Amino acid sequence: MSDIQLSTLDAHAESDDPAAALSAGDDAYARIRRDVLSCRLPPGAFVTEPELMARYGIRKTSCRIALTRLAQEGFVRSRPRKGYQVAPILLRDVEEVFMLRVQLEPLAARLAAGRADIALLRDLEAACRVQHPVLQLTDQIGVFMDANKAFHLAVAEASGNARLHRTLGQLMDEMSRLVALGFGVQKTKPEIKHDHNALIEALAEGDGRRAETIARRHIETFQAMTLEKLYASLAQTGAAIPVNGPGSWR
Repeated sequence: MSDIQLSTLDAHAESDDPAAALSAGDDAYARIRRDVLSCRLPPGAFVTEPELMARYGIRKTSCRIALTRLAQEGFVRSRPRKGYQVAPILLRDVEEVFMLRVQLEPLAARLAAGRADIALLRDLEAACRVQHPVLQLTDQIGVFMDANKAFHLAVAEASGNARLHRTLGQLMDEMSRLVALGFGVQKTKPEIKHDHNALIEALAEGDGRRAETIARRHIETFQAMTLEKLYASLAQTGAAIPVNGPGSWR
């Protein structure tokens, strides 16, 4: 959608039609949120409503709807007289995200054994391995993370526990920022070995204990890899997280 089309949509949203305003706000929210998760809007950066309105071709109502939702999710914080700050990333965040994942995903895998849609999981696993050489690295990482999230959430959904599925969805979104920051600075894309396929086989055989073990190993391996990239990024930049300073998203 072009900037002109977006501006037209937003102009309509400024009318008295609540449904149109909500639709334009949802669109603005989705676009800004994606840039936060991919670190195109870097952790710690300060932004203002006028800057975001100009960058995304949106109007004030849509911008405020988007920022309100992002603040509720913890991705941005209101800073009086400064605008908004994209939530910084701390190494503690990495530890907390993976601490929860290593507890919840093995449980989801065990519960999903014998219940998962194996054909769907094979398709989602294959999507994780598709190469996209024409895309910039940031976009390649984003495509991989979307495919990886879809795979893990399909397993969680098969567990039959809606709260578990919802919680893991939130954790996967937070992890997207960690991966984008660590791997993006190191200019490399995350890779998975054979854990997905091994997990699929265990789920197909209904072996909950083995599925649980594979899921735990997979999370621990990915945690070590992510921490390695983050530490390397810190050493390379000589800075503390966030790597980029305020306003450096331009």
